Amino acid sequence: MRYALLLHYPEMTPEELGPDALAEGMREFDEYAKALDDAGVLISAEVLQPSAVTTTVTAADGSLRVQDGPFADTKEQLGGSFVIEVPDLDAAIEWAGKAPSAGWGAVEVRPSATHFRDGAWTTFAR
Repeated sequence: MRYALLLHYPEMTPEELGPDALAEGMREFDEYAKALDDAGVLISAEVLQPSAVTTTVTAADGSLRVQDGPFADTKEQLGGSFVIEVPDLDAAIEWAGKAPSAGWGAVEVRPSATHFRDGAWTTFAR
């Protein structure tokens, strides 16, 4: 089963974090990504740029609307994601609990419904 681990946490600039905390966070995420990769479960990993450079697009009323910034104005933002393939939800939760950001934010564990690869959509059994 494929799961997205969505990392939500308060955004801080490198200056707010300080060089030591920034280096420690980078080290922890590097170790986490390598552990997922070494276990053979890592599909992809992304660290996102700050929410200030986000553009949100909607067309709910039939016309395209473009908004600067994230859709939700919250203290925590989506900061990155890991896509993993593991046997079940329990395994996904175990990996989510090891994410460095679980200590200061939330890790949303969401199963994938479909994915696009090699020119076609693949649906996962539920």
